[in-house]
Amino acid sequence: MPQFPSVEWFEALRDTVQDDPHWRDFGMMDCAMGVNVGETTIKLVFDGYEIPEIADISSSTADEDLDFTLVMPEDRWREMIENIRSNGHADLHHTLNTIDLESPEELAKGEDYNRRDLFYRFNQTLQDFFDASSSVETTFA
Repeated sequence: MPQFPSVEWFEALRDTVQDDPHWRDFGMMDCAMGVNVGETTIKLVFDGYEIPEIADISSSTADEDLDFTLVMPEDRWREMIENIRSNGHADLHHTLNTIDLESPEELAKGEDYNRRDLFYRFNQTLQDFFDASSSVETTFA
């Protein structure tokens, strides 16, 4: 059972969506994003319907390598993932969009606004991606 956050957890999520024929209904994405949880930053590269790269990277190089990074405290990530697991998808209070709107700081971080804007452009597809984690067995540190 993979632990969140880890490369193994995101690989399991990638396998889940890429084995799902409905993944193509979610929409194509072309971006490199990070998921930051404390000291851990995981890089995910989306290329159309594929996710060819998932890697653990240094938080200090994230702005150079990524279009944007989703940054939340560990307890907030856990709450979101557990909510998705319980409901099969995020409820209204646990979507990426709601979390971003309700947070005093932006959820998506990045130096270049044009690159960071990809978070807003692909927001629903990213939500569908995270919602697929409802079928990924998950442990937490």
